[in-house]
This record gives sequence, structure tokens and C-alpha cells, in this order.
Amino acid sequence: MSLAADAFAFVRDHVRAESAIVLDTGKEYLVESRLLPLARTHGQADVNELVRHAQRTRDPLLLRKIVEALTTNETSFYRDNDPFVALRQDVLPALAARRPQRRLRIWTAACSTGQEPYSVAMAVRETPAVQRFDVEILGTDISEEVLEKARRAEYSQLEVNRGLPATTLVRYFQRSGASWRLDPEIASMVRFSRLNLTRNFGPIGQFDVVFLRNVLIYFDVETKREVLRRVRQVMAPDGYLFLGAAEMTMGVDDAWERLPAGRSSVYRIREGAAAMAR
Repeated sequence: MSLAADAFAFVRDHVRAESAIVLDTGKEYLVESRLLPLARTHGQADVNELVRHAQRTRDPLLLRKIVEALTTNETSFYRDNDPFVALRQDVLPALAARRPQRRLRIWTAACSTGQEPYSVAMAVRETPAVQRFDVEILGTDISEEVLEKARRAEYSQLEVNRGLPATTLVRYFQRSGASWRLDPEIASMVRFSRLNLTRNFGPIGQFDVVFLRNVLIYFDVETKREVLRRVRQVMAPDGYLFLGAAEMTMGVDDAWERLPAGRSSVYRIREGAAAMAR
């Protein structure tokens, strides 16, 4: 059964209101494929019945699960690789030279099931310049379900095969049945918390590095601008922002300047713009 127009409209409007993610006409197939497992879990015959049930009961947990099902995005260890090389070779050494207190905070936003923050943690471990530093890594996502998996720090063979070099797998993971479990020392470097990027961030503190990769592409221009403004509010004036390869701040929030970093690029707050964001 195909997704009814009114069911799609309800899901589209609800997801937009809660997450600012835009589901354009033509994405009905995505909504149906993402919500069908949820429909079965809730004893509904199909997605249309699930949506009608959600409309009728206004069950807050079900409504949240609908949003989470449609905001869970692609992830892998060391995705695109170049940003992690830049982190090790350029960003962390530069910050180490400017941080006599030997403390760094790194935030990976929309971290999904944890591969990105754990990749950051392994990169930190392999950077000599910050070996004696206190490094805190925060991973956030709108979905509590994916965060629960991230906290377990256990991945399937398929998941570790995607992006994780064999030498890194052997160094930092141990077999656990059919899965691979991350070294507890690496896992302990990361703290996870639920956070909606389109809402007030709350008291999360200030960060030296922010990974906001492959997130902005799902937002309209106004939402992108607002998210980038909020990121500036929690960014150290000399901190670094990583975006996805297809993302940029130009024409959205010109308070950022783009800098080369190896084969990748990073963003810094333009001089004078940091104060304006606060």
C-alpha cells in the first residue's frame, strides 16, 4: 500500500516542526521505508495506519520515534578520512600550542551511532601533541535510540569494515562474539547526550573543535543560518569547525572564514564576529 497524501503531509509537517528537516514531495518512499519497521513494532498493518494512530493518540513517545526514524543518517568510521587527517596533523597541534592549560573540548553533532566521535577519540590518541592533554569529546544526536547504541561501543563486522583500517581495528577493538567492542579507554573519552540542533543548545559549554558534518544539507537556509549562529556561541574564538564536503558557510553565515587544512578545509570565526554572536 502506498503512503496516503494526508499521512505524508502529517509526517512532513511534524518532522519539520521538531527537527527542521525538510521532506520534499517525492520523499514518500523514504518515509514509508523508514516508518514501516516502526509500524510493525506497534502492531499496525502499514505506515498509513501508524500515522493515523499517532494522529489519534498523540502519543509523545511514538511521535518522537517517528522523528528519530527520519533523522537517522548515514555514518561510518573515519568518514571521508581527510578531515581526520587534518584533525591529527593540523588542528590538534595548532590548538595544543595555544592551550597552556592542556585542556580541549570537542563536539561531534548529529553523531548517530557513534562512529564519528570514536574516530575523533582514536585520532586524539594518535596525536603526540595532545598526549598529556585532558580531552573531552561530546557526541550528540536528536535520537536517543542511536545514542544508546553509541554508548555500547559495539559494532558489527559490516560496520567496522566501513572506513576502519585493519591496523586500527586490531589496535582499538576486541572481538565480542560476532561483534567488535571498542577499547574501554577510548570509549571513556566520549560522552553522549541528546540534543536537538534546532533548539537552544543549553549549558553545553565552550568547544575548541566542532564536527557538524553532513547535517546542514538537510536544513533550509534560515535554519542553517540559525544553527551556525548557535555554534558560534559555543565555539572558542580560535576554534575550528568541520563541515561536510558538500557544505559551506558562504552565503549562509559570513561570520566564518574557510581555511585549508591538508586535503580538507576547516572554518574559523572571523575576527570580531565571535563577540557579535554572544
